[in-house]
Amino acid sequence: MSVPPGSLIHMDILHVDCATCRARGPACGDCVISVLLGPIGGEVELDDQEQAALAAMATSGLLPPLRLVVGQ
Repeated sequence: MSVPPGSLIHMDILHVDCATCRARGPACGDCVISVLLGPIGGEVELDDQEQAALAAMATSGLLPPLRLVVGQ
């Protein structure tokens, strides 16, 4: 699943696993997860409200968007 930058994903919980992200490496420096948390080795779970807040901040230019590209 490829997510357009700044888009809001509609799901109860979004599991972000950087270890399985196909964009890992080149896109990490401009991904909201790396900006907020630094490099992570595990998973991050974002609920609907957290996703909406991050999308709003990315849309306004305060943070980069989530660059997650789920590997297949």
